[in-house]
Amino acid sequence: MERNSPQAIYDLLKEWGIEFKSMAHPEAATMEDCKAIGEKLGAPFCKNLFLANRQQTEFFLLLIGEDKKFRTAEVSKKVGRSRLSFGNEDKLYQALGVRPGSISPLGLVFDENHEIHLIVDEDVAALPAFCVHPCRNTESLLISQEGFQEYLKHTGHTPQYIQITGEVPEKG
Repeated sequence: MERNSPQAIYDLLKEWGIEFKSMAHPEAATMEDCKAIGEKLGAPFCKNLFLANRQQTEFFLLLIGEDKKFRTAEVSKKVGRSRLSFGNEDKLYQALGVRPGSISPLGLVFDENHEIHLIVDEDVAALPAFCVHPCRNTESLLISQEGFQEYLKHTGHTPQYIQITGEVPEKG
C-alpha cells in the first residue's frame, strides 16, 4: 500500500467495512485549521503527537483532544517513562508513513512490527466520533469510535488509555 496516500487509506477502510466521511481541503497547517474542518465534518479533531524516549528507541503515538495542552511531564509520568519528547522525523515516516503535520493513527497500518505504542486520552476515547487526516493534511475524515476500534483490531494495536488534564504533575 502506498504510504501518505489518502485513497489507499479510504480503500482499506472500505475493504474492512469501516464507515467514514471524508473531505479534501487546502493544507491544514494548524489546529485552528483542523477545528474548522472538524466543524464541517461534524466532530472534533484530535491532536496526534509522535513521541519518543530520550534515546529515541521507544516510540509512541498520542491522541489528545484538540483543545488540551500537552505536558511532557504529565504524559511521561502516566505511561511510566521518563522524559518523553517528540520523535524524529525519519522514524515517523518509517513507522507511520507520514511527515510532521500529517500524523495520524491511520498510519498505524504501516507499523507492521508494532514498534509504536498507541496512547489515547480518555476524553478522545469517550467521543462518539472524531476527525483525523488520512495520512496527508490536505484531506480529513470523520471516523466513529466503533470504526476506529475496528481499525485497531485490523492493525493489531492495543491502546493504552490515560486521563490527560494538561496540568503539570506534582513531583514525587
